[in-house]
Amino acid sequence: MGSEQEAANVPQGSKGTWSSFLKSMASFNGDLSTMTAPAFILSTTSLTEFSAYWSEMPRILTAPAAEKDKEKRMVAVLKWFLSTLKQQYASRNEKLGSEKKPLNPFLGELFLGKWEDEAGTTQLVSEQVSHHPPVTAYSIWNNKHGVRLQGYNAQKASFGRTINVRQVGHAVFHIDQYDEDYLITLPSLHIEGLITGSPFVELNKSSYIISSSGLTARIDYSGRGWMSGSKNTLSAVIYPHGKEKSKSDVLYTAEGSWTDTFTIKDARSKSTLETYNAKKESKATLQVAAIESQDALETRRAWRKVAAAIEKGDMNAVSHEKSIIEESQRALRRKEAGESREWERRFFSRVKSLPVFEKLIKEVPGGSLEQDQTNGIWVFDQEKAKEARPPFSGLSEELKDGWK
Repeated sequence: MGSEQEAANVPQGSKGTWSSFLKSMASFNGDLSTMTAPAFILSTTSLTEFSAYWSEMPRILTAPAAEKDKEKRMVAVLKWFLSTLKQQYASRNEKLGSEKKPLNPFLGELFLGKWEDEAGTTQLVSEQVSHHPPVTAYSIWNNKHGVRLQGYNAQKASFGRTINVRQVGHAVFHIDQYDEDYLITLPSLHIEGLITGSPFVELNKSSYIISSSGLTARIDYSGRGWMSGSKNTLSAVIYPHGKEKSKSDVLYTAEGSWTDTFTIKDARSKSTLETYNAKKESKATLQVAAIESQDALETRRAWRKVAAAIEKGDMNAVSHEKSIIEESQRALRRKEAGESREWERRFFSRVKSLPVFEKLIKEVPGGSLEQDQTNGIWVFDQEKAKEARPPFSGLSEELKDGWK
């Protein structure tokens, strides 16, 4: 492939920088946040905002609470999880033209918001609980339907023919009415389209949803390879705990594309339960307070000058504004070290163990908390949340209603 084709989507003035960037990745191994990327591939959005992708369709998030049959509830949870994949890993390509490198959150950075739709009010708190390594924790809940999602994640990257990313962390989905927990592990991914300068995410390997009801879902991912295959392909099975290798015990299946259409079937009757079209599902609008009323730690206020400079393409201003934030953070860390203390997280706390994880992860081969990779085990802290004070996006009173 000639150099013209290889850099087809790279701006003319950035081809040399892009070539150098590709060469630098050959020996890269670590946190994606530390990677220095060319200007045209920088995003104006911080990673703390990515937690919102779990719930851009609250009606699907809350649907399992209305299902009385435990098998059908598991199907509904699987459908919801699969519906989030396009939002989490491909929606930015549609808006920006290709995957962009997000802003690296600082310790204590916050992102708060809510959705209002037919499911009622669904609320989000996202906080950067660690900087080295970078870890984002989140809590999403809907009191009307009695559902909650909590989790945290970090990324470990390495470079082969492309950027390979192993996601570390998990999420736990809880349904109050049935007192059920669903442990969700995170898929691995890699970045395609680097040679052409138009990066996009492709998922690979497997992830799991393990329910305290006694059922497990395994989702296998594959993509378009050098010679064959289809982009963004998934194949999932639901089975009783301990029956992963028994085809005769499969209850339901799902097949298709996580960015297009997938079909869920009853494996016993072979009948189709539902066909989901990711391109046709409407998204609820995430409501976030105006920047001027946000707390200084909230992401859109904290990064507003950096984001404005990126949009203008003024990389000198980007560097200058980022350095102000970074030096402020370094000063805080030095002060904390001098006082023999660490930053107090606003909404999350580090705990010594997580019983629900330890109970359910036994159904996943080689599953582990890997707390050394995430600077601990993080949970949403109800007591801290009750003590939160305005402004916090002007949503504080509504948020507190959900914490009581």
